[in-house]
Amino acid sequence: MNSTESKQSRQWRPRTMAVRGGLSRTNFRETSEALFMTSGYVYDSALEAENSFDGTLDRMVYSRFKNPTVAMFEQRLAGIEGAPACRATASGMAAVHAALLCQLRAGDHIVASKALFGSCHWIINELLPRYGVERVFVDGTDLDAWAQALSKPTACVFLETPSNPTLEIIDLAAVCDLAHQAGAKVVVDNVFATPILQSPLKLGADIVVYSATKHMDGQGRCLGGAVLGSQEFCADILGPFLRNTGPALSPFNAWVLLKGLETLDLRIDRHCANAIKVARFLESRPEVARVLYPGLESHPQHALAARQMSGWGNVVAIELKGGKKAAYGLMDGVELIDISNNLGDAKSLITHPWTTTHQRLTPEDKLAMGITEGLVRLSVGLEDADDLMEDIGRALES
Repeated sequence: MNSTESKQSRQWRPRTMAVRGGLSRTNFRETSEALFMTSGYVYDSALEAENSFDGTLDRMVYSRFKNPTVAMFEQRLAGIEGAPACRATASGMAAVHAALLCQLRAGDHIVASKALFGSCHWIINELLPRYGVERVFVDGTDLDAWAQALSKPTACVFLETPSNPTLEIIDLAAVCDLAHQAGAKVVVDNVFATPILQSPLKLGADIVVYSATKHMDGQGRCLGGAVLGSQEFCADILGPFLRNTGPALSPFNAWVLLKGLETLDLRIDRHCANAIKVARFLESRPEVARVLYPGLESHPQHALAARQMSGWGNVVAIELKGGKKAAYGLMDGVELIDISNNLGDAKSLITHPWTTTHQRLTPEDKLAMGITEGLVRLSVGLEDADDLMEDIGRALES
């Protein structure tokens, strides 16, 4: 394969990286990136196989370890993110799991924000304590709470900003500073912001995780995840964990995601433009108790979001006055918008976190995160914003 790595020394900007980053062509000189659907690779001799496994030769040996198509996706996403290195995984939760478990040991201390996706909360609250890891949850918007929790040596900090589903915004620079004073590595789930709208590494984070299933694919086709950080972390700490536990991204999914990155910037721009219109429309409706969206001046951390994000994202949280009955009425009443627990899709999607994405949490934990029975999460798609508002308006009126 012929690589464009030497050309990338020109320090392309993110939009160029989204199209050209990581591009490797075979001798056929194909326009579109090649899809290498292979599990293994062959060697010309037994000695070549030995040298490939002991590291003397730098080459592909098994697609659980490395694959040319997956490598292109990793290099392209790293270029967009501005990260030294990236490792892909089979799903977003595989990325979260690997990013935490590869570095935590029995007796370690982890601090996390309360407002988390249900599965992320389960890993920290249920899984890690089984292996002797002490966990503390804090109100992510309360810097004093962070300071208190980080007053003892800490191995890791985990947070989402904006959070799922209530869109809490956490002061990344301040929390990273406190975390590093405690000796912690900061892991940020940047799914809602995407690498287009927020750069956690530039704000002090050590590791960024993504569900590439969301905006990077953006069309509901496949699962994927990614972990980004330093070369040392990705090669020496994360690398052996992935190699030996096996949450490998399939080459086909990597190819789909690789092509999705080419239009990510364009799609995010439209997502954001639609979402702010829909959020303002919802804020004007009498049936709505509150709208949570970072782009609204009414959002509690609007000023902070403006400082650390370049856009507001496509997810809007809506709390209806009539509780669960009203939430179900809205979801069953819309015709254009689909009921689905996914987000970041070209199609607008709506879900009820209390009974779906966060169903297995206790009522107390849900309420502590700001999730009520009247809350719905709307992932605003790429349709015409006027059609979306008319659809929502009809459902609310009915």
